[in-house]
Amino acid sequence: MGHPDFRANGRIFASLLPDKHLGTVMITPEEQAELMKESPATFFPCSGAWGRAGSTHVRLNDAADEATVRAALTLAFERAVSKPAPRVRGGSRTTTRPRAQRGRSKKKT
Repeated sequence: MGHPDFRANGRIFASLLPDKHLGTVMITPEEQAELMKESPATFFPCSGAWGRAGSTHVRLNDAADEATVRAALTLAFERAVSKPAPRVRGGSRTTTRPRAQRGRSKKKT
């Protein structure tokens, strides 16, 4: 993707876009609404379903209050660690047996 992301418990909770003037935090829609109400110049929803689910862009400019941005990052971090770690998809198999011996019987003709 070409930009850094920040993870906790195997989940992305924040990212920094390549221009470094815009970040993203993964929070709840309710938290997003509260932050946008408090600091509309700093926070706005991501587009589409991501934004409706709580993904929120953070403008990292002079208008961004450090304490408010830190609070948003803390909310996103706490949300990530409160969920179970995601399942690993398609990772390596744990067995070292050859494929033919993994519970498959040879077909008799």
